[in-house]
Amino acid sequence: MRTARILMQDRLAGYLHERPDGYEFRYDAAYLVLPDAVAVSLSLPLRDEPYFDKRLFPFFDGLIPEGWLLEIAERTWKLDARDRMGLLLACCRDCIGAVGVVPEPEAEVDE
Repeated sequence: MRTARILMQDRLAGYLHERPDGYEFRYDAAYLVLPDAVAVSLSLPLRDEPYFDKRLFPFFDGLIPEGWLLEIAERTWKLDARDRMGLLLACCRDCIGAVGVVPEPEAEVDE
């Protein structure tokens, strides 16, 4: 399971988790109590409860480059165009706008 830290104006706003059954986005509790906290997207308003979807949320999918820039990213990092989370993690650290996506190091899980 891959995880991304979602930054809003360089502050941690929440976490996006890739799960076996889809995706989960959850705002960070410390971010929610900030007086100037704003939602990362109109489609993901501020709330304590996590958001779930079987597909990558349209807002985050929209951050992934398209066209020739996507082709360069696919060739450079040897990514599959269908691996939307992989593309998001590789290409969206410094997006145009207020939102950034930073890969969270994968923790080892004992099973």
